[in-house]
Amino acid sequence: MNSIIITGAGTGIGRSTAHAFLDAGWGVGLVGRRVEALEETAAGRENARVMPCDVTDEAAVDACFDAAAQSWGRLDAIFNNAGVAMKGSPIDELSVADWRNLIEINVTGAFIAARAAFRIMRNQEPQGGRIINNGSISAHVPRWGSAPYTASKHAITGLTRTISLDGRPFNIACGQIDIGNATTEMGSTAAAGVPQADGSIAVEPMMDVGNVARSVLHMASLPLEANVQFMTVMATNMPFIGRG
Repeated sequence: MNSIIITGAGTGIGRSTAHAFLDAGWGVGLVGRRVEALEETAAGRENARVMPCDVTDEAAVDACFDAAAQSWGRLDAIFNNAGVAMKGSPIDELSVADWRNLIEINVTGAFIAARAAFRIMRNQEPQGGRIINNGSISAHVPRWGSAPYTASKHAITGLTRTISLDGRPFNIACGQIDIGNATTEMGSTAAAGVPQADGSIAVEPMMDVGNVARSVLHMASLPLEANVQFMTVMATNMPFIGRG
């Protein structure tokens, strides 16, 4: 049985992706801060492993990942998905405390989880595995008032590229999925109207979150000789091309 750890698995993209992997017969480790939400995602599935953990806690992540890998016998993949967003504001109206909190979760948390997975994959036999990072359309172009979130997602791209390079000697592949306007609690604001580059407010097209889940499953199911380095999956008519 193939195995994957999904961070931020209690809601939204994480939950939908977990269900896709569970349906495909993978062993799935569900990481998040709220055990009740993780248990709802697991829904009693025998191949689901509820793993309450804060991704910013290095010791907790290491212990959590090690226990899962030992239980399965190896770790084949991780979907580095946990993250938060903030209300849009011009940079001079943003607090440094809020910036630090977002960067700690979106960037440092992703680094800690990737680091733990990389260590396990490097030392297991046979060696190797796959790390998939959740970027965003914001890894390419910003929305108005999104300095912390946009900076965090540009950082994820740098992390993806570096892990992809560092992983070559150890058969560890790393790719990134950049997502635009999926129907989740975090992403659904676009359906209610969001600020555009010209200062107007507009309702944007949305796509079903299941499209994201199937895309991540495709990336993870490839043999390690192949890698999707970057994939963008988005609502077809959202204002991405030409945005900014």
